[in-house]
Amino acid sequence: QVQLVESGGGLVQAGGSLRLSCAASGSIFRLNTMGWYRQASGKPRELVALITQGGMTSYEDSVKGRFTISRDNAKNMAFLQMNSLKPEDTAVYYCNLLNLGSDIVYWGKGTLVTVSS
Repeated sequence: QVQLVESGGGLVQAGGSLRLSCAASGSIFRLNTMGWYRQASGKPRELVALITQGGMTSYEDSVKGRFTISRDNAKNMAFLQMNSLKPEDTAVYYCNLLNLGSDIVYWGKGTLVTVSS
C-alpha cells in the first residue's frame, strides 16, 4: 500500500510559475517510477511527466521546456516545477507511483491548478 499526497496547487496568472510537491509513503520499492498527470474539466486524464528512480524523465510535448519533474528519493518526494504557465494548463494535477514489477498504480487525490488569462 502506497499513499500519495499532492500540494502546491493554486491560482496563478498566465506566465507565472507554481511548484507542485508529492509526498509518498508506504510500501515504496527502491525501483519505481513517479509521474504527474493532469485532467482538465471534461477531458481525459493525460500524462504530464514521468521520472524513474534514476532520474530519467519524459514529458508531454506541450509542457517540454516549461515544466521540470524531479524527485528526492531520500525523502520519497516528487516535484513538478511549472513555468510560463498558460490557461490551457488549468487542470487537476495528480501524482502517481508504480513500483517495479507491480501491476498496481497508486494515485494521489490531486491538486487544482488554475491559470488565469
